[in-house]
Amino acid sequence: MAFELFLSPQGHLHVREAADLDGAALDGAVGKRVHAAFAGGTARGLLHLATTELQSSLPPTFGFARDFARLYLTRLCQTPADGEAGAVPPIPQPSETDLAFQVLHAPPMHGCEYLSADVLATWWSDLDLLVRAEVEHYKGGVQAYLSERNPQWRLVGRVTFHLAENKRDEEHPFAFLATFIPRLSAKGSVQHEPLGKALQQYAGAKNRAALLSLLVPIQRATERSSLIKEMFESGEIYHPLAWTPREAYRFLQDIPVFEESGLVVRVPDWWKSSHPPRPVVNVKIDARKKSTLSVSALLDFSVNVTLEGEPLTESELEQLLESVGGLVAIKGKWVEVDREKLAEALQHWKKVERDARKSGLSFYEGMRLLSGVPRERDATSSTGQDHEWVGLTAGAALEETLKKLRSPESLASTDPPGLRAQLRPYQQTGVSWLRFVTGLGLGACLADDMGLGKTVQVIGLLLHRKSNRKDDEPTQAKPSLLVVPASLLANWKAELERFAPTISFLIAHPSGNMTGNRQVEKQDAQGLDLLITTYGMLSRTQWLREHDWDLVILDEAQAIKNSGTRQSRTVKELKSAARVVMTGTPVENRLSDLWSLFDFLNPGLLGGAKAFADFVKQMEARASYQPLRTLVGPYILRRLKTDKRVIADLPEKVEMSAFCTLSREQAALYEQAVRDLAQKLEVADGIQRRGLVLAQLMKLKQICNHPAQLVGTGDYAPEHSGKFQRLAEICEELGERQEKALVFTQFREITGPLAQLLEGVFGRPGLVLHGGTPVAQRRRLVESFQREDGPPFFVLSLKAGGTGLNLTAACHVIHFDRWWNPAVENQATDRTFRIGQTRNVLVHKFVCRGTVEERIDAMIAEKKSLSGDVIDGAETLLTEMSDKQLLDFVRLDVHKALDN
Repeated sequence: MAFELFLSPQGHLHVREAADLDGAALDGAVGKRVHAAFAGGTARGLLHLATTELQSSLPPTFGFARDFARLYLTRLCQTPADGEAGAVPPIPQPSETDLAFQVLHAPPMHGCEYLSADVLATWWSDLDLLVRAEVEHYKGGVQAYLSERNPQWRLVGRVTFHLAENKRDEEHPFAFLATFIPRLSAKGSVQHEPLGKALQQYAGAKNRAALLSLLVPIQRATERSSLIKEMFESGEIYHPLAWTPREAYRFLQDIPVFEESGLVVRVPDWWKSSHPPRPVVNVKIDARKKSTLSVSALLDFSVNVTLEGEPLTESELEQLLESVGGLVAIKGKWVEVDREKLAEALQHWKKVERDARKSGLSFYEGMRLLSGVPRERDATSSTGQDHEWVGLTAGAALEETLKKLRSPESLASTDPPGLRAQLRPYQQTGVSWLRFVTGLGLGACLADDMGLGKTVQVIGLLLHRKSNRKDDEPTQAKPSLLVVPASLLANWKAELERFAPTISFLIAHPSGNMTGNRQVEKQDAQGLDLLITTYGMLSRTQWLREHDWDLVILDEAQAIKNSGTRQSRTVKELKSAARVVMTGTPVENRLSDLWSLFDFLNPGLLGGAKAFADFVKQMEARASYQPLRTLVGPYILRRLKTDKRVIADLPEKVEMSAFCTLSREQAALYEQAVRDLAQKLEVADGIQRRGLVLAQLMKLKQICNHPAQLVGTGDYAPEHSGKFQRLAEICEELGERQEKALVFTQFREITGPLAQLLEGVFGRPGLVLHGGTPVAQRRRLVESFQREDGPPFFVLSLKAGGTGLNLTAACHVIHFDRWWNPAVENQATDRTFRIGQTRNVLVHKFVCRGTVEERIDAMIAEKKSLSGDVIDGAETLLTEMSDKQLLDFVRLDVHKALDN
């Protein structure tokens, strides 16, 4: 059994059985221990990783969590105790900047989109509360507690190493002194004394233990620092010492060892342990003068050596490259120099500069370099790419462009001309961002949460593109191509007609039926703004693949996440000015999916598949994914429903139709049922006719659900039902975002097959409730579902689950089949709107296209819009129709129903 770590939308870490046995999974005894620890909460799990599993080999996700907990324990060990002996001292929390930096370095994992500086701050606080509570049970306080948790975290004694400048001695310009803290002063301040005095104060057998305890951190340091070992064995460590720059540099390099050993280190302000002053090879990348910045533009590239932003002269650079000892006095300050690394970096980047002058530096190559991702040709080599000695910066023009890409809120927004909708502020931002990105010829990934209106934002983009080319000759204007799953054709048609009637479009699919019975041909695209087709039609229609488009837009872009499929290869062959993808699934959680998506969006940005795989291995080795996040971040716009800037603009409930197709087996059964109805109507009348109509309508509903429900075979394979496949598509996206769903059906017999399907989609079992569920058990089911780590879905029969339940943990309600009475459906939906609901809820109403379900759905919508009243069940209206009206109403529109 293998386990994976994931982050919930509430910011809590959980461990669950892994669906995919990839590099992020943890198995064996370690996995079971970690799973048990995180069952006690985030803080307990983190503490377990940093103590029990301190030396265990962990995948990147678990390693990231362990490193965070190790940081807390390191600061606990390095922080002097104050007050009561053994009590936990105040532990300084990392700054918001430091926490945000850690977020950038986080590896991909489920729920990574919910990771933020605030979430890490909460982990820190919870960890601190847990440690304080546990330490109270130890007589020896922190030392005894850490000793039991893991002996390596013991902190004994407080010795401080001091390094200071001695400007009066040119040959020995540094001075070293070791001190200890024997007691607090009368004013409560820390009082240092030379370490040599400890030999006097702790003289005598009775103080031997105290002296040994004081020296333990130094003894630990001797195990890893040859300098301290030499000083300790010779006794020099007890005396003040005058040092040369070489000796001082040896000391400075070992600072991390001293601090990890429990020693406090004090050095001059000019030396920062994480960012010491040092010369760097400064690489500047910018747009070429008098050129327009776009994806096809070549960039300027220049290299020089600077010190804290100031260029060095040739003589100063020569002095650095000839220096020995690691420290050099230059420009009035001490500078760290590794002449071999500096020379290697300078040589590497000068070569890149020569290559750029010879063949030019492409936009994508420039973006890779600025993000810390090597050129594809350098992907397997780290020569000259030590970032401690290299600084890459964007010039003014390029930096301004990157700022707009990374901060869409800074873009000026204008209402799309002709849009019949009032965009919410975040949607206006989205349209402006899409317009800016595609205007540069770049690919844009709109990855907003489901329900935030990705469709209307893309329609706004299309209106802007239409306005920009209004003066073009009709024969010169290129239409855009929109590729969608067949189930979304009706949604797009309805949204375009509702919000943008000025956009001229055709649907290249039999269900579109916009050119009579013939197929859409190449000449039909002339003068259009938009052509809509499906992934399947694109693969079968040569002229669609060969046409030159304005934009190519993919909806449900997870359809190309597998780069090896014919479908993925086909869309990547399309020609266009720019590309857009829409997806509600977090795109950065699986790196292979991310590569395939960007291979379509911005081909070349992530390099080839092999080069990308090599770079991923390098990131895993360094335990930092910052370069990749920095590289792809400007081309992904993702807003969550939980974002503060979004949630205030959302309605409490959003209802949408989820259109489904029929399988060929369903279509055949449906047409046979309609023929049976026609024959029986010839001899039925009165009450018998009413009963016949209701019975046949029930059969049609069952066929639309799944053929097995009507014929009773028990074979509920998803490929036999368009609804089952659509439910799997929607819930796959919910599972990626860890959002819970209620699934309502009026048929008790189908609750089990639905639960079986969804267990495979979510990778976890869910819950089922119907009329046969004992009343006593219902409360336990509800309580289980309401827990944060509870089951991800709840299948309910409409009558049993429609009343008396509080299910606010769900933010999605799915009506798998329709009661055809809005009052009953709304009552079920309202299970999520009880007191305590803090999120916006999306309601998905399944409708099979070309069937009686689509016509009933339209009838209900029309009646509600006319009167606003809740009508009686739609079945009643159908029983009152004439035979001809009824048969026309229930007949199958094959072109709409089938995904040809």
